[in-house]
Amino acid sequence: MHDPDFLPHPEQSGRAIEHVLWLSALAMVAEIVTGHLSGSMALLADGWHMGTHVAAMAISAYAYRYMRRHAGQAFYSFGPGKVSYLASYTSSLLLAGVAVFMLFEAASRLHSPHAIRHEEALVVALIGLAVNLVSAWLLHGREGHGTHHHHAHPGHDHDDEHERHHHHHHDHNLRAAYLHVLADALTSIAAIGALLAGKWAGMDWLDPIVAAAGGLLILRWAWQLARDSASVLLDRQIGGPVARAVHAHVERWGGVTLDLHLWLLAPGRHALSLTVEAGPAADLEQLRVALDGEPSLAHVTLDLRLRHDSSVAPQQSL
Repeated sequence: MHDPDFLPHPEQSGRAIEHVLWLSALAMVAEIVTGHLSGSMALLADGWHMGTHVAAMAISAYAYRYMRRHAGQAFYSFGPGKVSYLASYTSSLLLAGVAVFMLFEAASRLHSPHAIRHEEALVVALIGLAVNLVSAWLLHGREGHGTHHHHAHPGHDHDDEHERHHHHHHDHNLRAAYLHVLADALTSIAAIGALLAGKWAGMDWLDPIVAAAGGLLILRWAWQLARDSASVLLDRQIGGPVARAVHAHVERWGGVTLDLHLWLLAPGRHALSLTVEAGPAADLEQLRVALDGEPSLAHVTLDLRLRHDSSVAPQQSL
């Protein structure tokens, strides 16, 4: 059995998120104040979303601090790794909330248009976009490669399975932070486009429409993040390369898989409960040693049931 308190590089990831938190807080204040003064709904929408972005960054940073503080403590049977998924699920709710608010406010502005001071709003929107680009740069490499383990599994094409099941190796907390940054960048670009159209073509009606379109896309991202995080929190059964590798080990050992339960404990780290059937000469310790060679298995429970034609009655468990 591997260390169940494996954490997805919480110190480095937490530090990157804290940097993004402070950048975002400054941009949020500037955008909301300028949005109110200039009358730009698109800029206000960007500022409001930046506010949830700041809240999400704070939640993510706290999650990493919590995981570091409680790593190795006995009252977590499988370690505190799922705190990151709880944080990402909470972030998805914040994303959904701001998306709905953007949609309602955009509808209100379409019904009752406001005058827009384009120059002031454009300056702050450009600053907000710059903050988003820096934030994306800080988070992008860690979001894509935070916890993936490169190892070969027998009996299947690892590259194809890697693409199909890549989300199992992601730190969802870091992914949530990255999605907030992407959503901010989207609303910043949309706000800039709407402000330019209003300034040069008199198309101020485009401002709330762009805000509404951004709200719909953010709502879709929120749903995807909530779905993926909830599946881990509810211990959804996992198939894919790890399950195939377990089956392959059992077959080489000479047994048959009767019952297999595989679920995530932390990004890229799984728990396994396995019941196998084999003959009386089977040594369960050999199978345990083979499974210990799988770096993604953090906790393994094995149970052996002897074949019915065996004269040996006892079962083995590890």
